[in-house]
Amino acid sequence: MFTLAVLLLCTAALPSECKKDVASGPRLDNHQLYKFDYRAEVLLDRAGGSGRSSAGYRITSDVSVHLVWRDPGSKDDQLIQLAISNVGVESAAHGSAKDNILQGSTAESLMGKGPLGALTRPFMVHLRNGKVKAFYARRAEPATVKNLKRGLASLLQVQLNTGKVIENDVSGRCTVTYRAARGQVTRTKLLDTCRTSETGFTTHSKVLGVSKKASCVTVFTLSGGFIESAEAEEVHVLAANARRSASAKVISRQSLRLVGRAAGPLEVPGKDVARVVASVDANLAAVGVVAEQVESQCKGCPTLLEHWQANKAQFEPERLSKAMAPRSFLALIQVIRKATKEEVLKVLKSASKTALPQVVDAVTSAQTPASLDAMLSFLNFTDAKGLVLQERFLYACGFASHPNQRMLQALLDIHKGKIGSSEIKESVVIIMGALVNKLCHKGGCNSPTVVQVKKMILEGPDSTEVEAEVQMFLLALKNSLLPEAIPIFTRYAESTVGAYCTVSLSALQRYDITLITPEVKRMVNRIYHQNRRIYEKNVRAAAADVIMSSNPSYEHVRNVLLSIGNLPHEMNKYMVSKIQDILRFHLPASKVVRQAMKDMISHNYNRFAKVGSSSSYSGFMAKTADVCSTYSLDILYSGSGIMRRSNMNIYGASRGATLHGLQVAIEAQGLETLIAATPDEGEQDLESYAGMSALLFDVQLRPVTFFKGYSDLMSKIFSMSGEPMNVVKGLILLSDHSEVIHLQSGVKASAEFQGGLAIDISGGMEISLWYRESKTSVNNRGALVVTGNVTVDMDFARAGVEVSFETEASLDFITTVQFSEYPFLVCIQMDKATFPFREYLTKYQSVPSGRSAVSRKGKEQLVPGSEFPLHQENSNMCKKVFDSDGW
Repeated sequence: MFTLAVLLLCTAALPSECKKDVASGPRLDNHQLYKFDYRAEVLLDRAGGSGRSSAGYRITSDVSVHLVWRDPGSKDDQLIQLAISNVGVESAAHGSAKDNILQGSTAESLMGKGPLGALTRPFMVHLRNGKVKAFYARRAEPATVKNLKRGLASLLQVQLNTGKVIENDVSGRCTVTYRAARGQVTRTKLLDTCRTSETGFTTHSKVLGVSKKASCVTVFTLSGGFIESAEAEEVHVLAANARRSASAKVISRQSLRLVGRAAGPLEVPGKDVARVVASVDANLAAVGVVAEQVESQCKGCPTLLEHWQANKAQFEPERLSKAMAPRSFLALIQVIRKATKEEVLKVLKSASKTALPQVVDAVTSAQTPASLDAMLSFLNFTDAKGLVLQERFLYACGFASHPNQRMLQALLDIHKGKIGSSEIKESVVIIMGALVNKLCHKGGCNSPTVVQVKKMILEGPDSTEVEAEVQMFLLALKNSLLPEAIPIFTRYAESTVGAYCTVSLSALQRYDITLITPEVKRMVNRIYHQNRRIYEKNVRAAAADVIMSSNPSYEHVRNVLLSIGNLPHEMNKYMVSKIQDILRFHLPASKVVRQAMKDMISHNYNRFAKVGSSSSYSGFMAKTADVCSTYSLDILYSGSGIMRRSNMNIYGASRGATLHGLQVAIEAQGLETLIAATPDEGEQDLESYAGMSALLFDVQLRPVTFFKGYSDLMSKIFSMSGEPMNVVKGLILLSDHSEVIHLQSGVKASAEFQGGLAIDISGGMEISLWYRESKTSVNNRGALVVTGNVTVDMDFARAGVEVSFETEASLDFITTVQFSEYPFLVCIQMDKATFPFREYLTKYQSVPSGRSAVSRKGKEQLVPGSEFPLHQENSNMCKKVFDSDGW
């Protein structure tokens, strides 16, 4: 009992005598000068590169460290002074002497006398319990210099015990783990937890985005309570998800080694750190340990107008099928992002009439306040003649990689103002829906502008009786993917207007199946089975698509199977083909379909031997380790042989995410009078109509009408030139990733990954009453370029690596129908032409004197063309069509 009492008293009142003094961090001895050898290097290469041909440089120096002040009450509360001397800059690559642009250079010749003097000027670090509490340097020093000093200070920050802590250093505020064992401490910085004021942006879609891997490990060796050596390596790898060989790597290494000790200055007395600092050097100030933002200065770079004048030929329409067009597009965006509103307007006003639409694409895609202001000032939405430029601006907004509230507010203001074209009025609302989806995805669903637009489009369908306006709001809701819109789609799917039904059902198919409630499933089953009224075939087919893609139950699938044989002739064939496609392509519903087909009542020859021309087919376009691309083609005909609906979809999947890359739907109705045929059930009173709707990269665009009404139909038949009607044409910023990486060494790396697409989608329908033949075509032309650039710019030396790939491709979808006899002949063709695929790797280094070194490697291969396989019946039919005489 007596021993316990003594122990408690000793613990409470006499800690210095009874408890062993355990250090939290490194401790410096008074009157000692610690001399270190310091090296910091940065290397850039493609991921998987050998490192021998990397671009990069190394900074070497001597560092002296001594104790300035220690809190009398705590040995772990220390003020330390550091001084850098004998600075050298050399190449870190193992290339030949002729490629070494730093050979023969001195630190002073590269950096300049002023910056070098600032770098060698002493600075102070306040350490408390092994953490950097404050960093003291002169405010007027260049940000680059202060960041290098911060990088050195980060090597003095260490915990001597195993555990996890939160620390502030040059990289930001980060979570750090420590593992201590036998005089050695390993520090692992969890880089994904680091928070800084500099934030970048990335693409909305993961399929088109960038994946990152990063690590930062420092190994400390300690002796006598202080650091004997510190070896750090930090690695960042960035890769395009669509093709991970297009990847770049930046490696940063630091080495701090104790080389000796000597007598140093005595400790300065005092109780307050700030006063002690002021007494030693009144010019020093606490400037924060987190890296400062460094603005890269581009000396001798052309202005925006000069850049445009040099590259404007690449933006002419006839160049859009070549890879140089999207490459020039990406380069122009980078220059626009650094330009003022006035500079952007000069380019817009100087562009030719034919190149101007492509300039509008680039300016809008830049997504800066200046570029948006320039576009709003340049475009006059009250003028109906400016439809092409206005719609290109709106589509570029819809494809925006990182839209903000200001862009959405701009479209809302346009909508509230006077608009000269009804088509533009529709596009404004439809694109606002796409922006709402992207802003909500980023967590901005409750921001004032988004709330206002959400209210407008959610209330829109019920606020008007004009059919075009109702459809406009439904398409906006389809783009928004708001969960609150599901009840609206559920209600309008059972409308008496066929267009409302198809839009609503196609929208429901885009939602996650977890949001498809039992009420929605009951509704689509009512439509398909016509429990309440008769629907058009294409509406019933759309309902069937929703049923089969929404985790259907056994009973739902069995009822669909039992309906086959009681449907209109061509729809029977369509549903048989749909079921067979689900099984053949192993779609999610295939398991329950197989269970239901074990019942011989629902699965028998009488049902599944139905003949016809309608079809449903899915297949692989490409299947690689990086991305899987699939296509589906659904075609539904009327009983008279005229195409009722054609729906082509292309999807891309990567890293667990899916992108709806393309959907082109062509619908036709009311054409039976042309061949004196009888319309199908429920379609007797339909107005003659044909049109096309496109969804591109998850963004629904405004539908295009080929003709509407019998008189319009006849005029189009007699005036058909065979030329397709354009649906989408222009330059699209597919992927856009930008970030600043503050390396632990104090060096800043800038990473930019971009993907540009020049695209031309057109479609048309031709009808020959003489040959009793019709053709529908969808033509897709495109050139794709993806570039990844990682640059380290230290004012006195610049190094970087660029990886890129490009291709030029075309995809044609043609349907030929001969209805001169029954059964009519239908041939579907889906052709991919031979196309080139090129990859490039560029490494570059430069210094302010103008010396530079660039190495560029590339490889090219030709990907053979092919006709994508469809079902065997189609192949047999095509043979008959092309063997017969036609036009």
